[in-house]
Amino acid sequence: MVQVAVRPYRPGDAAELGKTYYELYDERDVGELVGITLFTDRPAPEDEKVWYETQYARAQREEMIFLVAEVDGHIVGSCTVGMVGPSESSEQAHVAELGILVDRRMRGKGVGSALLEAALEAARAKFEVVYLSVFTFNVGAQRLYERFGFTVCGVLPRAVKRGGHYFDLVRMARVFDRTPSPPGPTVKHP
Repeated sequence: MVQVAVRPYRPGDAAELGKTYYELYDERDVGELVGITLFTDRPAPEDEKVWYETQYARAQREEMIFLVAEVDGHIVGSCTVGMVGPSESSEQAHVAELGILVDRRMRGKGVGSALLEAALEAARAKFEVVYLSVFTFNVGAQRLYERFGFTVCGVLPRAVKRGGHYFDLVRMARVFDRTPSPPGPTVKHP
């Protein structure tokens, strides 16, 4: 394990995070099983800059939690937890989607755990349910998410098409028990 510091994203973090993100394309291009969905073609740096600016603006409006992990002064990962609904007045404003990115050299060293711990602590105050999707082959990540209270709520068959091959995604949810369900029929989840 390494010493990890987790803090809110700052606009200057985009360069290091972008480098980590682009390395995923290099991994995929040599046939490695990359556990994050990517675009078919590597996005242009200008497009990535706009993406980071948009996510930062969402975090400033408190629609999203956007955290980064640092090890020895270098950014080695990020985690976003963003509102699913279009606004606070949406019937889905209480639901969020989690995304996480960890530098390949830092995987398995506690970076993902540190990011998840901080992100879920912040999410607990803002959201009632957090969803994520993970590749079925990424069993290590699934175990990590289970340790943080996520449970499997379904499988999305053929959800990703990469290089002519299809991959299923496991859908997981973390429900913060603070609001009772309304009376009526309920659906049991696995």
